Amino acid sequence: MITNEALERVRGWFHGRLPSDWQAESPEITVDREEITVVLTLPDVDLAEGVSDGEAAERRAGRTKAFREETRDTRISIAREAEHRFDRKVSWGVTVGGRSELFAHIAVPVMTRLRQPQRQVLDTLVDAGVARSRADALAWCVRLVGQHSDEWLAELREAMAQVADVRSKGPAA
Repeated sequence: MITNEALERVRGWFHGRLPSDWQAESPEITVDREEITVVLTLPDVDLAEGVSDGEAAERRAGRTKAFREETRDTRISIAREAEHRFDRKVSWGVTVGGRSELFAHIAVPVMTRLRQPQRQVLDTLVDAGVARSRADALAWCVRLVGQHSDEWLAELREAMAQVADVRSKGPAA
């Protein structure tokens, strides 16, 4: 579990290290045991009256692609520094006009033991074509729970971070 202090250090470092023109809005920085994800918010594209939703989406996709290509070397350099400093991989993404896209980010294998009723849930999702495999089905379930329980999960993470902070201030075990 990452402590509030550790999260603040990571966020502070990125706020100080990112070029100022990338920080029109405060970046969204998420940290877990393996990865730091930095999502930057870019100004929305100019949309003339009458522009279709499809064209607007493609303009935003184009803005995202241009930013990704134009900033690649700088992002790689910053990521290398952060990976050395914080011992975690760094992933990037952008949001343009409410459309978010992550560039390269890691997928970490997680092993679990499931009893037959839980395996049957995964197999039903696979058989129905919702997922290609049990692993995809499990990832789908986790995303669904995350989407519908954001507030509760955020409260739980905050409580866990406070416990980790208190532990880190206590005597060494």
